Amino acid sequence: MPTSIDWFKEFEFNLPTALLRDLVALLDDMSRAPLDAATVASIPEEQGVYQLFLDDMLVYVGKTDSDAGLNLRLGRHANKIRHRHGLDPKRVSFKAVRIFVFTPVDLEQQLIKHYSAATRVALAWNNSGFGANDPGRERDTTKLKGGHFDRRYPINIDVELCSSAVAGEFSVADVLSTLKLEVPYVIRFQNLGGRSRKPHPDLVSTKIKIPSGAHTARSVLRLVKEALGAAWQITVQPGYVIVYKESKMYPHAGTL
Repeated sequence: MPTSIDWFKEFEFNLPTALLRDLVALLDDMSRAPLDAATVASIPEEQGVYQLFLDDMLVYVGKTDSDAGLNLRLGRHANKIRHRHGLDPKRVSFKAVRIFVFTPVDLEQQLIKHYSAATRVALAWNNSGFGANDPGRERDTTKLKGGHFDRRYPINIDVELCSSAVAGEFSVADVLSTLKLEVPYVIRFQNLGGRSRKPHPDLVSTKIKIPSGAHTARSVLRLVKEALGAAWQITVQPGYVIVYKESKMYPHAGTL
């Protein structure tokens, strides 16, 4: 007697495995493009995955959604790299793939796992702080490991700002708020304390005159420091800037 029948079979399709296999094949067959504003402008603001390369080495894999799509994310990365010491933007390139339907599988982690195993080396910028946001006040004194992105490529506050500040007299709070929008790193300044987001009264009451012409973050922050006086400290951390009424030393940081 036959042990099976020809008119009935079972088939289970492993969608996550097939998606990862086809996506890896597609990415590996693609060429790289420079991570600059002109090239990124051609990328749609859609969900998908992308890779960043330093020279010829894959260093980062990321995923986006429809709220913050490929165009926005790659543009942020390009601007962030432009404002770093020791990292020539011309060395960085990318690949990007729009994905119309995401499955429940975490494609970002699956791709990281695949390429880490394929190269036998952990991707240098993943889990290094490259995509991190403001670590918060409680992390300001943290000593960064040698492989941390901010430690290897600290912020460059001498890059000329894309738009020149409007000349005139403003409160320090307004100047710092405007500067935050101009640079691709965090500028955090003291508030009223507790859960309040309102700036410290000194920042509101102190006025500062901004001259016309081109500016850098350093030139603006120096004007802020001069206006606030010795009681205030501007600390340039490897990855961000803090402005507090204090006198304190921080690891890996300098002051203006």
